[in-house]
Amino acid sequence: MTIPGITTIGLIGAGHIGSQLARLSIASGYDVVISNSRGPETLSDLVEELGPTARAATAEEAAAAGDLVIVTIPLKAYESVPVEPLADKIVIDTNNYYPQRDGNIAELDSKSTTSAALLQKHLPTSKVVKAFNHIEAAKLTSEAQTRGTENRRALVISGDSGDAKTIVTSLIDSFGFDVVDDGSLANSWRVEPGTPAYGPRGTVAEITDMLAAATR
Repeated sequence: MTIPGITTIGLIGAGHIGSQLARLSIASGYDVVISNSRGPETLSDLVEELGPTARAATAEEAAAAGDLVIVTIPLKAYESVPVEPLADKIVIDTNNYYPQRDGNIAELDSKSTTSAALLQKHLPTSKVVKAFNHIEAAKLTSEAQTRGTENRRALVISGDSGDAKTIVTSLIDSFGFDVVDDGSLANSWRVEPGTPAYGPRGTVAEITDMLAAATR
C-alpha cells in the first residue's frame, strides 16, 4: 500500500543505490521517474526492467514529477540538484563523503557540518531526510523483509522535519526495513563512513547501540 499523497517517486541518480531504490519503489506500487547525469536515453535498459510505471527523464523533470524525491549522486555534484522544483518537497539524501572521489570539502574535513546539512543548505525550502547511506546497495533488495519479521534489519534516518521523517519511516517500512530515528540532520554524522553503524547489519536495538558508540 502506498503512502497517501505520494504516487510518484523521483530519483536524481541511477547508480547502484538509485537503481535499487527504483526497484523497491516499483515493487511497493509507486510510479518512478529516474534521471542521471548522462541523459534519459542511457537509462533505457533500466526503465525496461522496471516496467511501464517507470520512465527516464532529466534531473529537473524527475524533481518536478516526484511527490517525494531521492537524491543519490556523488556528493561533489550536490550543487547540481535543481532547487526550484524541490521547494516544499521531502528530499531523501543518500549521499556519503568520500574525499578520494569528491575532492576535499573544507566544512566536512573540519567536521563543522555534515553532508546532509550541505544539501539542506542548497535546498533551503525542502525537507531533507538522511537515509539509505549506510547499507550496501545490493542488500536493499536482498535483505528486505516484511514487517514483524524477527531480527529485521534497521536503517537510520535523521532530519529536521518530524512530518517528513514520519513519511520516510513509512516508506522504508514498506521497502522492508525497520527504522531508527536519530533526530536532527546535525546527528547524521553518526552513520557517515567510518562510524560503527556504517555498513553492518543490525536490528533496531543493535543499530541504536552503534549510534551511541559513534565518535567524531
